[in-house]
Amino acid sequence: MSNVSQRIQNDINTNDVVLYMKGTPVFPRCGFSSAVVQILTELRVSFKAVDVLVDPEIRQGIKEFSNWPTIPQLYVKGEFVGGSDIVREMFDQGELKSFLETRGVRLQAA
Repeated sequence: MSNVSQRIQNDINTNDVVLYMKGTPVFPRCGFSSAVVQILTELRVSFKAVDVLVDPEIRQGIKEFSNWPTIPQLYVKGEFVGGSDIVREMFDQGELKSFLETRGVRLQAA
């Protein structure tokens, strides 16, 4: 396993929810990343964000790690959930909240 893959695996193993994105939650640098941050924020999910724009190795490595060509990428309890379209669809259908809850992700009280 490469050093980059080990770093990614460590992030996924040590954080319940990890979002690989372009930019930061406060300053997203693409609309798709911004959309996922807004959804997670609305659900009051605590998550670790990894800005792939500051580390080209992670930017390429996460695509290879997940075998998924686009960013953002959301991981929950070590499981790859998907990108912006999948997260949006799950949220719109009311599935994302229950998905998080059934995996033991605690949502913060309003």
